[in-house]
Amino acid sequence: MNQNNYRGRHKKADPSTAFRCSVNFTAKEQSRLLEMQQRSGVESLSAFIKMQLFGKSFKVHYIDDNSRIFIDRLSNMNNHYREIRISYNLLLTTLRENFNEKKAMAALYKIESMTIELVKLNREIVALAKDFDERWLQKSR
Repeated sequence: MNQNNYRGRHKKADPSTAFRCSVNFTAKEQSRLLEMQQRSGVESLSAFIKMQLFGKSFKVHYIDDNSRIFIDRLSNMNNHYREIRISYNLLLTTLRENFNEKKAMAALYKIESMTIELVKLNREIVALAKDFDERWLQKSR
């Protein structure tokens, strides 16, 4: 028989996927299975069933609007810090160029005290974020 005239299904390159199993479910079981698969985030139903049969764990992630808002506001804080850093550099350049040493040092002292307050505030924000992470991690376990 000539290979060009071969009709039918061609053999798979990887024969390890040649085995197939069939399972029958009731309507309730099927809906429960699909719900579990949807919550797991695994796109393929067969991959999900394999994970369940062979004991591989899967995680369910819940999206909380409050946590999303918290993360967005933290990102905005980072943007504000970036703007402050740029303004700080510009201010230092202006002080050096336009004022005498005594006035520049007085202004720098005020800027330094405000920067220290900003660092303290940043540390409090980091502590709150860590506390938030710990509470969130306890919910996801």
